[in-house]
Amino acid sequence: MPSDSATRRMPSAGDAPRRLAAIDLGSNSFHLLVANYQGGQLQVVAKLGEKVQLAAGLDDDDRLSEAAMQRALDCLARFAPFIGDTPAEQLRIVGTNALRAASNSREFIDRAEAQLGHGIEIIAGREEARLIYLGAAHALAEVHGRRLIIDIGGGSTEYIIGENFAPLALESLHMGCVTYTRRFFGDGELSEKRFRRAELAALSELANIRRAYRELGWADPVGSSGTVKAAAAVLSAAGECPEGVIEREALFALRKRLIKCKRLDQVAMEGLKEDRATVFPAGVAILCATFEAFDLTQMRFADGALREGVLYDLAGRNTAEDSRRQSLATLRQRYGVDHDQAQRVAISAQALFEQVSENWTLADEQGQFLYWAAQLHEIGLAISHSQFHRHGAYLLDHSDLPGFSRPEQQALAFLVRAHRRKFPLKELDGLPPALQRPYSRLARLLRLAVLLNHSRPEAPASGVELVAKGDDLILTLHQPLDDAALLVTDLEQEVEYQAAAGFSLSLVLPATS
Repeated sequence: MPSDSATRRMPSAGDAPRRLAAIDLGSNSFHLLVANYQGGQLQVVAKLGEKVQLAAGLDDDDRLSEAAMQRALDCLARFAPFIGDTPAEQLRIVGTNALRAASNSREFIDRAEAQLGHGIEIIAGREEARLIYLGAAHALAEVHGRRLIIDIGGGSTEYIIGENFAPLALESLHMGCVTYTRRFFGDGELSEKRFRRAELAALSELANIRRAYRELGWADPVGSSGTVKAAAAVLSAAGECPEGVIEREALFALRKRLIKCKRLDQVAMEGLKEDRATVFPAGVAILCATFEAFDLTQMRFADGALREGVLYDLAGRNTAEDSRRQSLATLRQRYGVDHDQAQRVAISAQALFEQVSENWTLADEQGQFLYWAAQLHEIGLAISHSQFHRHGAYLLDHSDLPGFSRPEQQALAFLVRAHRRKFPLKELDGLPPALQRPYSRLARLLRLAVLLNHSRPEAPASGVELVAKGDDLILTLHQPLDDAALLVTDLEQEVEYQAAAGFSLSLVLPATS
């Protein structure tokens, strides 16, 4: 099982290329990117994008319509041949704002996962921002200095300040070209009044970050994704700006041209793709508000965004560059976790995992989550000793953890919640169906690892054998451990806890003299 104590390295230039794939389920567009990763660079193998406008299918109750889901599934059916033989560890499929907002997103995800044969992760807004910055920063690797990255999507807009490959400020605001089209131009009419209402709404969102971002400062404003790319293309085609650059005066002249179209179905400009025309004015309104809020004079376009960021992040998984490890190390430090005890429990959990992983068909990645949960199982003590397993689960479920998707955070929080007392069947039922069986098994291993180190010994418990027969566990202690009487009492109580949850745990204890 991988662990933080293992030696890791990033692939070197001499390594064989790794085939990586990403699908970005955006609120406006779906994108597929397949690339070979070698020497720190991506070599594109396949790149596809389709306007699905998933966010346009959200009703007033935030339910995705059947028509929107079917558009999405039809698109994924066309993507499927490109990822059919990609191993799960070399592919990530991520959902963004529309799927974060949809009350019935689980229904769509279940159908999409069945069609693709791969899991789908809904990522939080700030995690989306982090991945966007990673993709854009690699596209701008030759430029040094502090950057402001803006990515106007279909349902959200991300703002990031960073240097090199490190983000310094991350934010995801609830405004996008699809949602603002519905909100301000729903009947298709374009006017100065409506355009300004859209800009003022965007300025209201930006008011929450404007001061902090301007104080942090930047030297290089950069835009990524569809709206910025389209605006740059239109301005270049009209001869008003250099290619890939948006200048303030030209942008506000474009605003006037759009208003003169009077209706969305009349928007047609050289350089503007037909399938973006109806959401283009709303995107430009957000872009104008961004220029106004941050007093920008120009912005350039970077051809690197979420999907590229997903691939670079995937390339760093299970290496020293894994952002998830860095996030959890920060969390442990912030909440003063007892490092020695966490490590003892993690080592015991690792040993138990290695004994049953084959019979239980547990993957190394799942073992990694067990190891991390063991390192964090006491994080809730920073709030209160009473019910600290619940407090720990809450912290993990609701913190911003760069590198983790929402399902990953939920799974990690479940393990911490389940590490003591009654087995939390209700919380188990709240996990995605595909995770319930493996994570119930991981939780049982974590519970045993915690008990084996309950007395906080100087070294992790040894002489412990665990056998899995189906869902039944047989735990054998080959030698007396520290505070043996206490341990036996704890284990006998654990037998009852697991039996109450429908699990079988049998004990084989050393003979006493």
